[in-house]
Parts: sequence; structure tokens; C-alpha cells
Amino acid sequence: MKRLSLLVVSAAVAAAAAAAVVWTLSGRPPVMGTPVSIDHAPRLSPDYAGCVIPPNIAPLNFVVKEPAAWYHVRIAADKGEPIEITGRSPVVVIPLGAWKRLLGANRGGKLTCEVCVWTAEGGWRRFAPLEYTVADEEIDAWVVYREMPVYNMVWNSMAIRQRCLEDFDETVILHGKSYGGGCPNCHTFYRNLPDRMVMNVRGVPPPPLKPPGGMLLAENGRVSRVVDTRTALSSIPATYLAWHPSGKAVSFSMNSVLQCFNTLGEHRDVIDRDSDLGLYLVESNTVTTSPEICRPDRHETYTTWTADGRTLYYCSAPKLPMKRYKESRYDLMRIPYDIETNTWGKPETVIASRRTGLSVSHPRCSPDGKWLMFCMARYGNFPAFRPSSDLYMMDMETGKFRPLDINSYKSEAWHSWSSNSRWIVFASKRRDGLFARLYLSYVDRTGKAHKPFILPQKDPTFYDSYLLIHNVPELVKSPLRLKQRDVIRALFSAEKCVQAALDPGVEVRKPAAPPDEASQYETGPGG
Repeated sequence: MKRLSLLVVSAAVAAAAAAAVVWTLSGRPPVMGTPVSIDHAPRLSPDYAGCVIPPNIAPLNFVVKEPAAWYHVRIAADKGEPIEITGRSPVVVIPLGAWKRLLGANRGGKLTCEVCVWTAEGGWRRFAPLEYTVADEEIDAWVVYREMPVYNMVWNSMAIRQRCLEDFDETVILHGKSYGGGCPNCHTFYRNLPDRMVMNVRGVPPPPLKPPGGMLLAENGRVSRVVDTRTALSSIPATYLAWHPSGKAVSFSMNSVLQCFNTLGEHRDVIDRDSDLGLYLVESNTVTTSPEICRPDRHETYTTWTADGRTLYYCSAPKLPMKRYKESRYDLMRIPYDIETNTWGKPETVIASRRTGLSVSHPRCSPDGKWLMFCMARYGNFPAFRPSSDLYMMDMETGKFRPLDINSYKSEAWHSWSSNSRWIVFASKRRDGLFARLYLSYVDRTGKAHKPFILPQKDPTFYDSYLLIHNVPELVKSPLRLKQRDVIRALFSAEKCVQAALDPGVEVRKPAAPPDEASQYETGPGG
């Protein structure tokens, strides 16, 4: 058994957590003997107690929120060598190698975390142990997400990052400041594979000056093209994206949005002024659609494909005057599609807002075809700004749906699945109501989501002072090889930037006039 003693100077907590962990003697701790037992668990931050964790997750470092002069932590399981840490600091940084060995030896088993504290008045006291369950199934090793300020009236400090979940390695894929203060935004991957990515990139200044940006396609670590998806069908570029399971097409919405900042009540709203759906056919560089998903009297947005690629799920709501935006509620819809013949069926309402009284957004089908996860809120289609937004799960065979037990009283949004359909990652403001953070949750074979835990950081005090938010997380199996310099070159490359053609079979309609006068000011929503 190893016994390690850690000295961490409080003024250097962040630096010590960011550097390689160095274990040194910090004086001789008081002899423990038989500690006095306390019948409740210690207060720890972050709270990982009772969670199901992946067998390949990075160490769950934490801070003991109990005042003491000395701390002793013991993490143990039925198999493998326990980890013991003794020191004067409440900041507990678990050694990566020992942690990996302990998790690897206990797949499907339990870990216990025992915390003891010493004070001059009370001597050693032992809190009730905490327990983690180690899942058999791994989580995809990387998450790609967007980082941005809480308010983005000006595109600033916006970036697409990737983070390794097995350790704390992190790199920038694209930062907006690298090409003049632009907005890298919605991104997604083909079958959780990093070698096929699509990402929207908006540039500053706007067209006709460069770089205009567009829908960027990357394959095998290289940008293959940057597509301007605006056609005679719509002057609005692609917004929210979803790969067809064949890899031959990308569905997208075309959203013209208005942001509202309120002095009373919920502080911010994002409203669709206009929104339709299109399909980008990769091989022919063509945009197509169906009149059924591009209606002048309705807003259509947020697409997801079933695992077999035969059905497109999306959200749809009737167009209302802007002043009635709090009455806007979206239904969950689906429509058949045949990729081989490029033909559409008739749409069908799956969940009607008139029955639930709630608005659907962010539908995502699980890769195994069993579940569809989505958000519902009191109104609107941007759940990141709705504290009422909760996560729901629908059985795709029976059509029955229910709210997940993991919801909080704050906004839950921007969720995605692991490739094995056993893990989800989502953005939640449950910690403080303002900053969206990434949370991971295990989904068992019955569709039950287990207690979520925040994305672990090497420095467990990280979230106490970090002022940027995290959203749009996508799980991928391995790191994205795309380099920021290659993306920037592509954005300014006449060869890489292409204009999509419109399917000649698509009937072009006149743009629908807004139901009433509204501000023309637009900016990309955050959350």
C-alpha cells in the first residue's frame, strides 16, 4: 500500500494543479490511531458521490470543504492497490497512473472514497465513506465543445476546443480571434468519428469582404471545402447541423434570429424570425429540400436522423407576430426520407405542444436506435436561456416519453450521445444559474440516466473563477487532427470556398414577410 503526503501552498493551487503532480513530504502528520467516526459524508466540491463513472475517465479531483489542519483521503476498491493522500491542503489531486490502474481493475465494481480530517481540538475524525460505481462501458475519449462569454453581443473569445476525457489534455481547434474576431459555432461529427466533421464558421466583416465563412467540411484532418449554403431558396446560411448516417448528406436549419434582453423576468430570449430546413448533398455540392419542411407559415429547426437514416426528426412551430414570442411552442415532427432516390414522405407530429403545453427542441437520436433525447421548456426553441428547460427521453419503439430524473431547476441543453449509446454529455447551468458547464451521465439499457457529474478538471477549483461558458458538446472516439492554421488558410482560400448549387427540382418561393415589424439587428446566440 502506498501512502503519499502532499504539500500544496494555497496561493499556488492553480499552478500546482496545472503542472505535473509532485508528491513531497509536508511534515509528519499526527498519528491517526482510531479516528472518531462521523455519521455523515464530507462536503466535497465538485460532488461526485453516487455517480456512475466511465472506466476511462480522468481523475475526479476535488476539494474537501471541511475546515481542518490535516487531511487524509483513501480511495479503494475490491481489486488493486488503494490510493492514499495525506496533506495540509484540502485540494485533492489524484495521481493519474494510480487512478487508471484502480479503475481498470474494477470495471463494473465500486470505488469508495474515505475522508479523514484532523484539528487540534477534535483530533482525527473519519467521515462516512462515499461511493462511485465504475461502469463496464467506456465513454468516447474526447469531447469537442464551444467556449464563449455568457453574453456575446460582440464576437469575442469564442472558440471550438477539444478535451481528452481520459486525462486533461486540451487543444484549440479554432479561435475566433485567429481570423479577425469571427464566430466558430455549431459543429457535429459523422458517427462520433473525428475524421468527418462539419462546422459553421461566421466571419467578420460580413460578405462581400473576406472571410465570409460558411459550412466547413473536414475529412482526415484536412479542410475539404467551405460551403456557402445560401441559394435562391434562402439568403440565410446553414445553422444547426446533422449528418445523415450514410455520410452522403448533412441536414441543416436556416435560422434568422432575434435576441431580446429583458429588464424583468428571464433575462434573455432568442426568437426565430424565420427558419426552414435544407439538405446538403455532399457529392454533388447541392442544396435540396421538401415543401413539407420548408413551409412559409411555420418555423422548422433542429434536425436529427434515425440510426437507419430513413427518418428525419425535427421541430416545428407556427409563425406568430414577434410580440407573441412567449406563445411560440414547437412540436416534435418526423418525415421519411430515401437518400438513394432523394425523395421525401409526408410529415407526422410525434409530440404536439398543444397537448404538453411545452416547447420541444434539440432532439438527438441515440446511435443504437432505441432512444430519442430532447429538451422541453415553457416556450421558444433556445433552451439554453430557459430555466424551465428539462431533458426528456422517448422510447423510439413505443413513442412514450418522460422527463429524466437528472434535471435541475436550471437550464439543461445542448446534449449529445456517445457512440455506444451508454453516455450523454450536456450543458447545464445547475451550478450557479449563469455559467453553462458540461456534465456527463450514464444511461443504462432501460434508458435511465444516472446522477450526472461535471467535467473533471486537473484543478478542482477551476469552476470557481472561470468566466467563460461551455456548450455544444460532441463526443468523439479520438482527437480531431484538424489544425487551426489549416482552417484559417481554408477560410481565405478561393479554391476551398465554394458556392452550393440549388437542386433544380426545388421550387423557389418568395421569402415570407415577418408577421409584424421587428428589429433587423441579429447576432449569433450563445448560452
